[in-house]
Amino acid sequence: MKPLPDSPLSLWLDTYGPYTPNPSLQGNRKVDIAVIGGGFTGVMTAYFLKVAEPSLQVALLEAKTIGYGASGRNGSFAMTVVGLGFDVTPVLIGKRRFQVAHRYMMRAVDEVDRLILSEKIDCDRIRPGFLRMATTKGYIKRLKHQVERMNTFGFEDVYWLDPDEARQRVNSPRYLGGMWEPRLVLVNPAKLVRAERNLAECLGVEIFENTPALEISSGAEYKIKTPGGQITCHKLAFATNAYTHLFPALKSKQIPAFTYMIATEPLTSQQLEPIGWQGREGIEDARNLIHYYRITPDNRLVIGGGPVGLTYANNLDADSSQSAWQHLEQHFHWLFPSLKAVRITHRWGGPFSVTADLTPAMGYVGDKSAVYSLGCIGHGVSASHLNAQVLRDLLLERQSDLLECPFLNRRVIPWPPEPLRMGVALALRGYLQFEDWVYERKIART
Repeated sequence: MKPLPDSPLSLWLDTYGPYTPNPSLQGNRKVDIAVIGGGFTGVMTAYFLKVAEPSLQVALLEAKTIGYGASGRNGSFAMTVVGLGFDVTPVLIGKRRFQVAHRYMMRAVDEVDRLILSEKIDCDRIRPGFLRMATTKGYIKRLKHQVERMNTFGFEDVYWLDPDEARQRVNSPRYLGGMWEPRLVLVNPAKLVRAERNLAECLGVEIFENTPALEISSGAEYKIKTPGGQITCHKLAFATNAYTHLFPALKSKQIPAFTYMIATEPLTSQQLEPIGWQGREGIEDARNLIHYYRITPDNRLVIGGGPVGLTYANNLDADSSQSAWQHLEQHFHWLFPSLKAVRITHRWGGPFSVTADLTPAMGYVGDKSAVYSLGCIGHGVSASHLNAQVLRDLLLERQSDLLECPFLNRRVIPWPPEPLRMGVALALRGYLQFEDWVYERKIART
């Protein structure tokens, strides 16, 4: 495994405060189960394993620091969305599987909220609900169709807001209506994942940071070579998401794509007054390449999405994009023209995991002694916590209703080798961009 590149700090990591990473692995250790990856999926897999079987010896290896990847850089939305959302995903996976998937994600949101509340985790948690806003007449039609479809599927708590109702919640001159969904938890993701690290450690999980898995060999046991030593284990979990292609056995299951974010300085009450936003809802627009945004507890406006970065041969050194950040600033000013003078204080980016059919995947690697989870397509804050429980049940070989998850043990369409892989990825992104352009071609951006 190659060293991971350094990344511009997210707002969440930059404002976290002092953090002392755990020592790296030195020497040889033997454990029952090893987990590779120190984000939400990995930390919570280790945690749930110890909750279920306290006598297990569990070790977690993180190549950088806890929360270095998407878990410390995301938009902070714990939400129900799967893949490309309520329009496309039912077409890709079918109506019945989508209904099961949405109920799974509803449960995932509730589960992460339950954990935060029961463990009294300080992570700036609020549960304000979710808005998807229309900014063109075409997007009105799209969102109304989504509402109708979700109601037909039995999800009647999703409903349409007319222009006045939408702008009473958040007042942008661009809003022409919106879709409301109640299940959304907003968090500070860096605080959450590092608090979960502490929970796992309190149960006895050994966590090694700055410990990349350089080489994995299998036989009667797994041997994981690291720069300073080796872990030997009976079972293994790959909780590596956008970095999963670095491991040969999983190389073709996903690719990393890159999303970018910006955050403003704290806004004054005078600056916020024209916008309203008293409910602090999480918001997305109706695009394919969505914009997503929220207000933080200290009144910063955080916005991300738009341009999606792709790299040749899955190069991971693309966490910065001046053009993407410029796009986000322009979009922010277009949405809220009264805030054009507001200063941008943070700009960052990072990879998220994309399967070829834009749907999450979990399953076994070879026999039943190794498992993986990947492909949350940028919607992993909630999904990762429930996926971790699925991985726990797989590793402990126990039956549970979670094993009915529609993302589990499904056929994952492999990404082809280069240069075809890049061509397919560019074609997919190009189609999504073109469709967005069709919806937005008459918008005045001034």
